[in-house]
Amino acid sequence: MSNDFNSRNIEEFRANRGRIAFFGDARMLLLTTTGARTGRPHTVPLGYVPDETLRLLVIGSAGGGDRHPAWYHNVRANPQVTVEDGIFTYPAVAEVLTGEERDRLFARIVEAQPGYGDYQRNTKRVLPVVALRNASQGPPRAGNSFGETLMAIHDSFRRELALVRSEVAAAGPALGAQLRVNCLSVCGGLHIHHRGEDGGIFPAVLARSPELAPVIDRLSTEHKAIAALIEELEAAVRTENPLPQVERLIDELEAHLRYEEEMLVPLL
Repeated sequence: MSNDFNSRNIEEFRANRGRIAFFGDARMLLLTTTGARTGRPHTVPLGYVPDETLRLLVIGSAGGGDRHPAWYHNVRANPQVTVEDGIFTYPAVAEVLTGEERDRLFARIVEAQPGYGDYQRNTKRVLPVVALRNASQGPPRAGNSFGETLMAIHDSFRRELALVRSEVAAAGPALGAQLRVNCLSVCGGLHIHHRGEDGGIFPAVLARSPELAPVIDRLSTEHKAIAALIEELEAAVRTENPLPQVERLIDELEAHLRYEEEMLVPLL
């Protein structure tokens, strides 16, 4: 990857909140490592896949070349990295996976994205699988207010839900292992987000604006309904034809997000 190509993609990623036209709708992130020899920051765009533990998995494919990419050597020397997902920027810890875990996850990824299997066949080296674990403290922040942060969180969910919708629709009557993980990962993120709202944001809103009690009651009730839908989806993705449940969950979530934004964002 040339420096010019890399720089253009980084600029486009940051300007378009995680989108790079060259890579279409692929899940992309920017990984900033510390140079193993230079000690200087080194940023590179990478494709990733979710993991069921809310880690992000990246592959040191280097296009199937015979040498590991520079970022891989950097994380071996210093696992403290920075991740940009297009909406949030946060510190992370990079773990190089080995043995059975690496082989199992690589096989799962190849099932969903066969190109990585082609890269592996083109080289004698074993393509590294690296897990990125969010190391930030507290909830993410984006912008200058809680309202902007809430909108950013919602936008990240909308983007992931759109990808899950298209992946499930394209998969046919049965989902592969990685596509099931993609669904379960967004479900886990939603659980965490709603717990944070129920335990933090909503009480703070009520303390400031008690007249919004009916709004908070409705949102809390919807959280319970969505939790039930998520449980249905988690069961459905392990069976045939989960598309109807996926569509229903996404439709209800989008309506919930719109209502929450309409009522809370101006106040926050």
